[in-house]
Amino acid sequence: MSTTLSGMATRPLAAPRRRRNYARRYWMFAVPAALVVAAVIIFPWFFTLFMSVHEWKVSGNVYYVGLTNYMHLLRDQRFLWAVARTLYFTTASVILPVVIGIWAAVCFARKFRLRGAARTLFILPMMATPVAIALVWTMMFHPQLGVLNYLLTSVGLPPSSWVYSADTVIPTLVMVETWQWTPLVMLIVLGGISSLPIDPYEAAVIDGATAWQMFRYITLPLVWPFVVVAGVMRIIDALKAFDTIFVITNGGPGTASETINMLLYQTAFGYYDLGYASAMVVVFFALIMLLSLILLRTRQQELTL
Repeated sequence: MSTTLSGMATRPLAAPRRRRNYARRYWMFAVPAALVVAAVIIFPWFFTLFMSVHEWKVSGNVYYVGLTNYMHLLRDQRFLWAVARTLYFTTASVILPVVIGIWAAVCFARKFRLRGAARTLFILPMMATPVAIALVWTMMFHPQLGVLNYLLTSVGLPPSSWVYSADTVIPTLVMVETWQWTPLVMLIVLGGISSLPIDPYEAAVIDGATAWQMFRYITLPLVWPFVVVAGVMRIIDALKAFDTIFVITNGGPGTASETINMLLYQTAFGYYDLGYASAMVVVFFALIMLLSLILLRTRQQELTL
């Protein structure tokens, strides 16, 4: 009897001791991770905010200017045009890969001969590095020696200026972006199609539905969450696109393909105006956060319907 009572008395004392040991072990892992996050992410952002309110040039002294850099951005036509080009490039670089990627996923979901080989060939552009792809496309865009103009003239079409004209440079860059990242959209949507039940399709076939009707009223609504995920990933990638544009056009001709990232690079490392470039970074980050919140809000409303 006494042994049982003593065992019952020690159990409540052992539980708090175990919780304290678990808490010590938790903080042993959490504190180093928090320090790394603060050093790698939080500190650079606070330092960027600090630089954005200063006149910070490499060749001169540092002066506090408050919101002057931000006010200058509102009057800077070059920056405003860069924002417009970024939105134009991002919109086209999202719509085309998503539309073509959905179509490709529907095609690859069907069984046909050499389907595995066709899938492998289709996703190869995604495997290459953007710089290598940009170099290859640069040679293909050459007005005299490029293979693209040779193909156009061989079928009786006039040659194109491609990236050497202000009117065609953004559509041409969108074509490169679409070629490289459509496979990613296809893989995401194809994964969603592969997980769909077959019962709705069997019922649709019995009712005499066409292939388009089955896609419109069964496949697309069911895989729409995967399409949204692919669209969000494409928006993030297109907004931060830099290496392809830098290698192919370097923002040219003139400033016809100068996006926000290109202007940031020129301002910070070409003109060495770190304060003004930091203000651009903050505004660009606010734009990305606004678009992300809109997309997340739209996604949340779809889930509640």
